[in-house]
Amino acid sequence: MHHVKQGGYEGVVTFSTGNHGLSVATAARLFGLKAKIVVPFGSNQSKISKIKATGAELIEFGSNFDEAASLVNDIAETEHLYFVHPANEPELINGVATEFLEAIEQQPDIDTVILPIGGGSELAAAVTVLKSINPKIEIIAVQAEASSAAYQSWKCGRITSDKNQTFAGGFATGTAYTTTFDIYKDALTDFVLLTEDDLWRSIGLVHHYTSNLVEGAGASCLMAAYKVKEQLQHKKVMIQISGANACSHELKKSLHYSTFETGCFE
Repeated sequence: MHHVKQGGYEGVVTFSTGNHGLSVATAARLFGLKAKIVVPFGSNQSKISKIKATGAELIEFGSNFDEAASLVNDIAETEHLYFVHPANEPELINGVATEFLEAIEQQPDIDTVILPIGGGSELAAAVTVLKSINPKIEIIAVQAEASSAAYQSWKCGRITSDKNQTFAGGFATGTAYTTTFDIYKDALTDFVLLTEDDLWRSIGLVHHYTSNLVEGAGASCLMAAYKVKEQLQHKKVMIQISGANACSHELKKSLHYSTFETGCFE
């Protein structure tokens, strides 16, 4: 690949459990930029393969998302790369926000939106767009009980860190982040935590009802809707389902749950 400079930088660098890294690597390829993506050891092999296929350099470091992050500042400074933070990056939030412009154009009478949260860029984007257009829209966040830093921060009203042990890489974060937290902290109607078993069921649930194979964080919102079904009665609900990057062993395990109780949503 022929690398070019952009804004005086030699390229971009970020840390990720996979999805954000793949987005940054893909964008870098489109613009002919050098990209370095730091992921923790043991990351999803499907995502790693896709990142490498973009031509980006993949670096494995640390045992989780937060440890991988510790390497990026040094790389950014020594190699003059722009650090595209997964959460503390306003332009990233603006880009994600177009998703909700499209949603509200297609379905202007949405009452409630349910979204997963890791770093919080998507949740912050939803708040920015949807609350500006219709302040009455309710926004419900979903996170893993085993990696619940965003929930703990929302609950106590300040940034905090917590354990980070979920298998669901899409929201396997051990801290909340200032840029996104400041946007969503006072704008949520509710916050749902899911156990690891719930998340496995989420994958099976989405497969059973939609015939899509989706990773844990991306499938979580349908299970969250089931958990709070009573408060969703008579409301038009938007549920985010995304992330087709589950690796083979995750899909194999989730098949155990693909026969989720039929009729639970009827």
